[in-house]
Amino acid sequence: MEKLRPCIAEFIGTFALIFVGIGATKMAGGNLLTVALAHGLTIAAFASATMHISGGQFNPAVTFGVVCSGNMTWGAAIRYWIAQLSGGIAAAFICLGLFNQDVIVNGTPQLATDLTPGQGILVEAILTFFLVFVVHGTGVDERGRRVAGLAIGATITLDILFGGPLTGAAMNPARVFGPAVAAGFWKAHYVYWLGPMLGGALGGFVYRLFMERKPIAAA
Repeated sequence: MEKLRPCIAEFIGTFALIFVGIGATKMAGGNLLTVALAHGLTIAAFASATMHISGGQFNPAVTFGVVCSGNMTWGAAIRYWIAQLSGGIAAAFICLGLFNQDVIVNGTPQLATDLTPGQGILVEAILTFFLVFVVHGTGVDERGRRVAGLAIGATITLDILFGGPLTGAAMNPARVFGPAVAAGFWKAHYVYWLGPMLGGALGGFVYRLFMERKPIAAA
């Protein structure tokens, strides 16, 4: 049960993020501020609710960053990834039943027409670096645990305000994988794995080396 409880928390939090993300995109008609706030507030609420249970990660790239910073084992990370991707898939299929395939596709982060996949990977990597750095500073590092949920949610919001028109600002492979499975939409899918995972790893390493000052060899 001790290993299952965090996975259930990660499933629920990721489910909420994808469910609200797709629904908000439809209801808001693509309004950037509304979409950004919907994602940010969802993360703020559920990260706060589950921080003491699972760390409120809801994102394979964040989990990878926490592994890279030496704050999580690979075994726990694999369990989290299964829970996160399952939550994303479940949310996307429920949205598919509520709406239709076009809504799922439109609610999935996509590259701007004038952006190359390489540029998309760079944008996603930088945005995810910001997110993972803030996660470490407010949620992982015991010295900074005060307003973790609010800080992480605010980071999601500001990232979407910048990156939404460029890549959809996924910062989260589960945010794209769930809808891809439900709607069969795989366009430039690799961008949303490579970018976030690279940014997540860099965020974890940078925080570990320069903020916590932990040697890499100590992992």
